[in-house]
Amino acid sequence: MQVEAGTVPDATSEDLVPRRGSTSLAWKWFGFEKTDVGQNTVICKICRKAIAVKQNSTTNLFHHLRTNHSKEYEEYEKLRDSAAQDKPSRPAVQHTQQTLAESFSRKVPYDRKSQRWQDITNAITKFIAKEMLPMQLVEGKSFIELLNVLDARYTVPSRKYFSGTALTTLYDKTRKAVMSEVQEVKHFATTTDLWSSRTSEPYLSLTVHFIDESWKLRSYCLQTSYFPDAHTGEIIALGLKDALASWSLSEQDMVCMTTDSGANVVSALRINDWKRLPCFGHRLHIAIERSMRDARIDRAIGVCKKVVAAFSNSWNL
Repeated sequence: MQVEAGTVPDATSEDLVPRRGSTSLAWKWFGFEKTDVGQNTVICKICRKAIAVKQNSTTNLFHHLRTNHSKEYEEYEKLRDSAAQDKPSRPAVQHTQQTLAESFSRKVPYDRKSQRWQDITNAITKFIAKEMLPMQLVEGKSFIELLNVLDARYTVPSRKYFSGTALTTLYDKTRKAVMSEVQEVKHFATTTDLWSSRTSEPYLSLTVHFIDESWKLRSYCLQTSYFPDAHTGEIIALGLKDALASWSLSEQDMVCMTTDSGANVVSALRINDWKRLPCFGHRLHIAIERSMRDARIDRAIGVCKKVVAAFSNSWNL
């Protein structure tokens, strides 16, 4: 707030108070009237003049002292220098020279049997698996530079190690833990679906759902298996039976299986004599698709389907 300079004849040094919350030395010679609740007008205690100030700045106050009250300004400089000398200085940082053994130890790579190397490798393996990243990531220049910054002693193994050893070990460990948990479940439901990858390779997935002892809903995608056989109801029925058996899950404990409305999948569940629960999302998709049928856009949709078919080949061709 800008305050214009002026004279306040009725102000005395006893009536003036310093700025609230300020520890500046300026308030030894300046202050505000007690009636000035907002503390807007700064008054010099020596000449009773109002000093123009901007916000909480004290620059104009010390300029007023230096120009008009040299004796008080000299006193201010002494107080300022004394306060600076009394201020505790920062302790000097002590630099200790490393021993020769310590210097070499910082450059020696970790042994692959060391706990540190195994912990970092396991973390990278889990990162690749959880984020579904390509294994060639570990051979990327930027990734190696990142690891060198984090820990220069760690040497990242090749992607063959991750694909043949690290990920296999993680899968076996995770499968054992999941199987141990699902085998304790008395009743469960499942979900299955047939789908194709970007390269048109067919897969059959199986997901289990159950409520644990804490009454929390748990779901595990048990497997997504390559399924190159003909997608007939009989073959899909056998594939689903094999999937349950591979996880030691009993058909009698399965409450139901949720699927889409594909005729071959519906037929497979009928062959296995399993209770089927139609997928709500798939039903909703069909309802929306049918409601959108309009002669005015049928041709455009047909053209789009032909374009898709031109770039998408069947897996068995």
